[in-house]
Amino acid sequence: MSKIELLAPAGDLERLKAAVYYGADAVYFGGKRYGLRAGTNNFTMDEIKEGVSYAHKRGRRVYLTLNIIPHNDDLKGMGRYIDDAYAAGIDALLVSDPGVFSLVKKVAPEAEIHISTQANNTNWRSAKFWYDMGAKRVVLARELSIDEISEIRSKVPYTLELEAFVHGAMCISYSGRCLLSNFMTGRDANRGECTHPCRWKYYLMEEKRPGEYYPVFEDESGSHIMNSKDLCMIEYLPEIIRAGVTSLKIEGRNKGIYYVAVTVNAYRKALDAYLSDPAGYRFDKNLRNELYKTSTRDFTTGFYFGRPGPESSVYDRDMHRPGYDFIGLVRRYDKNKGMILVEQRNKFFENEEVEILTPEGVFPFKTGNMYDEDFNRIESAPHAQQMVWMHSSREFAEYNILRRKRHDLSGLN
Repeated sequence: MSKIELLAPAGDLERLKAAVYYGADAVYFGGKRYGLRAGTNNFTMDEIKEGVSYAHKRGRRVYLTLNIIPHNDDLKGMGRYIDDAYAAGIDALLVSDPGVFSLVKKVAPEAEIHISTQANNTNWRSAKFWYDMGAKRVVLARELSIDEISEIRSKVPYTLELEAFVHGAMCISYSGRCLLSNFMTGRDANRGECTHPCRWKYYLMEEKRPGEYYPVFEDESGSHIMNSKDLCMIEYLPEIIRAGVTSLKIEGRNKGIYYVAVTVNAYRKALDAYLSDPAGYRFDKNLRNELYKTSTRDFTTGFYFGRPGPESSVYDRDMHRPGYDFIGLVRRYDKNKGMILVEQRNKFFENEEVEILTPEGVFPFKTGNMYDEDFNRIESAPHAQQMVWMHSSREFAEYNILRRKRHDLSGLN
């Protein structure tokens, strides 16, 4: 079976490193300009160089997003930016606009180009067009079914790579092309500044009856008439791979390091299990349960198995609340002391029963006696990113995750 890539999001260097550590074959991220996630930290050119170096040393690939739909002013300086990014060692540039495509071909003619889902790649002729123009990969629209993907695969050259989303937030607009944010807030989603008005609560009011609101799929939290559930295809990776997809993409450049670690780890395990024994593969339901331990909306399979109805595509409540809190990130293990140094992410206490997520599995752990960086005894870690030493009989590594099953902390002091 040909190599199947697990592709993970990275909102900053820390998340890039976590994605690589938990098993991503490649990562994608945006720079300070030209990407569709202006709200996240994104990467300076120096950080791009560091991220490329970190990934390449571990045999992973790195893709840079240039997938805005640019206006004239956006083109100023773009050529120099492309040149600098390519010189930094970026493995591929992700574009959606023909003008940007042509600029990449002019400035960095040897660069690998991937066509973003923003280009509305919904048919085989479109995919072949981009291939004939020199694209190496096409990211398929989320609106495609398994059968449509299979047909595309059968009608395009085998050397054209197909990438598809398997997990993460869904945009209510076709291939993410939305004008709602621009209309309502003046911030252009197609230039990376989406304010997510599709997630807002709405009510219906007739023009001549001001103040009289009519419910639209309303519950106690309001109406979310455009708010899609999150995509989750972890149970159906065999079907997607057999359809001809060679890169499995996780959405989430705005998500935190805990989401990246948990999601990449779960998909890595599912993908490896399938690739090691396709004929005898059986999905491990614990991996789906693992995904629910992050803050997520309810899950949907989107359009993969046909056009979804309201019950499967529209989510009518707020964010799903996970049963676990992300409380800390292992920074290093001191073998001489038999201790781990943990960076706090949520308040935790001495002698708590928690667990530690690693690529090898999830391990129970008791915080026990805790100490600050100067080895003064402390009863709790209340400060953001506070460094805490704890005894550990097991050697845990950097980017291992401490988490706690959610409970009422009011009784702790």
